[in-house]
Amino acid sequence: MGIREELSVKIAGEIVLSAEPSKTIKKWRKVFGISQVALASNLEISPSVVSDYESGRRRSPGATLVKKLVNAFISEDERKGSRVLKAYERTDRGASLSSAVLDMREFPLPVKACEITRVIAGTALVNEELLDKDIYGYTVLDSVKAILELSSEEFLGIYGMTSERALIFTNVSMGRSPFVAIRVSTIKPGLVVLHGLKEVDPLGLKIAAKERVPVVLSRAPTQKKMIQELRRLAC
Repeated sequence: MGIREELSVKIAGEIVLSAEPSKTIKKWRKVFGISQVALASNLEISPSVVSDYESGRRRSPGATLVKKLVNAFISEDERKGSRVLKAYERTDRGASLSSAVLDMREFPLPVKACEITRVIAGTALVNEELLDKDIYGYTVLDSVKAILELSSEEFLGIYGMTSERALIFTNVSMGRSPFVAIRVSTIKPGLVVLHGLKEVDPLGLKIAAKERVPVVLSRAPTQKKMIQELRRLAC
């Protein structure tokens, strides 16, 4: 089975089996970066119909519409250079970035940044007003190894299939280096979490504020405990 077919089966299965198919449809539309209007045009339906499905005002889509949705997502991705397909191949076929990546998962349904903050015993440091946003996955990184080992291309790989994810840096000493790396990157995360320090470097927080990235300091007792709580959200 090719990578296109694998991802198609994964998306269709998630929508059909989801307890909340409306949220699952919206999640995948966001992952692929397609607007409701563009999706509606591809499906030759009204944007209001797409909105109704995503809000739950319409019943769960049947097999025919699910197939059309999946094809629309992937066809649009291929037209734009197959960003999501390539990311899926890299993450779901076991491509190892480096030992810097401690854990990397996608959420079956969108999770609010504020909920992630709660489960990891976090405190918002910058851009707290943005914690209402949806987050679609997380990547836990050893901060020192990430800076020393990851190339610029590999650093982009830690975003998985979407940049709207939480980048969680452990073993942090000051907290400046992760923000410098984010500052020079063309892709910005939906949330940054720091674990393992008491105070964050002021310059790092200034960078985060400028980039409009919410920053949370996790006070989870251990790295292991923090990852356990994150995995529960990904179940």
